[in-house]
Amino acid sequence: MTDHRDAEFTDFVADHGGQLLRTACLVTGDAHLGEDLLQTALAKAYGSWATVRDADHPVAYVRRLMINAHLSWLRRLTNTERVLETFPDVGGGDPQSAHAETDEMRQALLRLSPRVRTAVVLRYFEDLSEAETAQLMGCSRSTVNNHVSRGLAALRGLLAPHTDDDLTPASRRHQ
Repeated sequence: MTDHRDAEFTDFVADHGGQLLRTACLVTGDAHLGEDLLQTALAKAYGSWATVRDADHPVAYVRRLMINAHLSWLRRLTNTERVLETFPDVGGGDPQSAHAETDEMRQALLRLSPRVRTAVVLRYFEDLSEAETAQLMGCSRSTVNNHVSRGLAALRGLLAPHTDDDLTPASRRHQ
């Protein structure tokens, strides 16, 4: 019986682990924290595999476990750790523009608050509906819309190409 459960769970992770890891990394803003978050969710899913397996949407069930764990981490860390606004540059830039754009997007996502980033990732990277996102985050649809609206506006500003025309005369003097 355990061998069958293990095989089913292993197949589930093989089929959906990559997608879930991507979501975890985008939500946390960090590859290592994303791996930890996914591991936490998968450990909970394994412990109640029969329930997860029999759910209408097992991937959504595990995603919910992941988001709940993430929000729990945020509540615990609120008073003990501080999120860095910027990260030190570690090494030269990647010569491939696709990687540079991906890195630019990750850096921009990191500049959003954790709840706003979660809403944007679930809506636009996971392509979930407002209702699904609200359910996962434990908030109303209007709160999701508010978070997403603020997040998209911030991302537009952060990702917009900056030219010399964007500079005011005062900022040009300081260059």
